[in-house]
Amino acid sequence: MRMQAQKSYSAKPSEVEAKWWIIDAEDLVLGRMAVIVADRLRGKHKPMFTPNIDCGDHIIIINAEKVYLTGNKKDNKVYHRHTGYPGGLKSRTAGEILEGPHSDRVIRKAVERMLPKTKMGRAQLRKLKVYPGTEHPHESQQPEKIDIAALSNKNKRND
Repeated sequence: MRMQAQKSYSAKPSEVEAKWWIIDAEDLVLGRMAVIVADRLRGKHKPMFTPNIDCGDHIIIINAEKVYLTGNKKDNKVYHRHTGYPGGLKSRTAGEILEGPHSDRVIRKAVERMLPKTKMGRAQLRKLKVYPGTEHPHESQQPEKIDIAALSNKNKRND
């Protein structure tokens, strides 16, 4: 007597329902927050997760300029970019970026590097909205709050 194999569930794009979440990044550890955000953007927190379908949710991050970097990362972590010209390698530390006008880029880059480097990964990154202050234009989506600090005592700065 043969047992019949059980079929695996595969989500269809029409079945995916994307929710909106809001995260207050004030005093949260950057890497730990970025892991949770990347998982939610991909949809890995849902039981219907399918790798080839975008099952992810929309994430709004406020207070990006107040994110916490452990150890000496503010001074030692260096972001490189190239202008495209010979000798055009430019470098800035994480602290310089956080104190500059585009402090959201540190969070955006951390999450971007945790997502797949494919078309779908770029589509999932577009669902991430990062704002340096507390103001954001997404109140009409009625985002639900995620308290990342309550998930683990290591997620928030302990001074």
